[in-house]
Amino acid sequence: MKSNKGAVIKPTFESIEPSFGNSFTYQKFHKNKRNQSNVWHYHPEIELVFVNGGSGKRQIGSNLSYYTNGTLILIGSNLPHCGFTDELTGNRSETVVQMKKDFLGDSFFNLPEMEKIENLFEISKSGVVFYGETKAILGHKMETLESKNSFERLHTILEVLYGLSTTDEYRILNAEGFSMDAGIKDNDRINIVFNFVKNNFKEEIKLKEIADLVSMTVPSFCRYFKKVTNKTFTQFVNEYRLVHASKLLSEQLLSITEVCFESGFNNFSYFNKSFKKFTGQSPSKYRNELKQVIS
Repeated sequence: MKSNKGAVIKPTFESIEPSFGNSFTYQKFHKNKRNQSNVWHYHPEIELVFVNGGSGKRQIGSNLSYYTNGTLILIGSNLPHCGFTDELTGNRSETVVQMKKDFLGDSFFNLPEMEKIENLFEISKSGVVFYGETKAILGHKMETLESKNSFERLHTILEVLYGLSTTDEYRILNAEGFSMDAGIKDNDRINIVFNFVKNNFKEEIKLKEIADLVSMTVPSFCRYFKKVTNKTFTQFVNEYRLVHASKLLSEQLLSITEVCFESGFNNFSYFNKSFKKFTGQSPSKYRNELKQVIS
């Protein structure tokens, strides 16, 4: 297999400018108009994304996960992430709203009535995924933005944000370790590591190799990585491989042994044990239950 090692990619800064007369950005994507923001990128705007149907990877900061039957995600300011859809995702549509925290003025969200939304923006720094009826109802409400004028869109966005701020159907991703408002040197290091893993997770990655890449000794790198991500480097790499395995089990007609090796594991017993610890299920049970949900 051809190696991509040596290809170091930093997160791209994405400049977002609302159209004239608007304080936020709204976009709707579908099979004839794909979202092209699939690279590792960040921006100061808070981003709310609803993916209608389909399945794919979520890569937000230091968090890696896999979604099925769509997803509703809130991403905080300057939190690097990859796009969530492409031609293989199988989603019906994708709705994206991007807004700066002060898009309605410096003090609007400081009003007592806005306290819950202000708290929502605070936890969005770690990335938040919503599920259940919240995902279904507020995701549908986001899709109605397409037929509304500018004022109605603003009103609907505030309704959606309030709904998100009052639900208990959410999970915090704890992805803030990669936030780009930290020190520039730290961000460069951690994002070099992240992208190296992203490009090379199917191969063996030695600690010396990754430490050299960011000009650190192995002990210093291990301490640094654990401090920033709250994970060991080995744990991070294995989680990336397990998320990829989840995707293959869902989308590909590969045997479980093939999934093991295609995900970068070279020991089938270790793969089974790691997958069960990560998901709570064996690979075969995970695949069978997923088939029942989709069918």
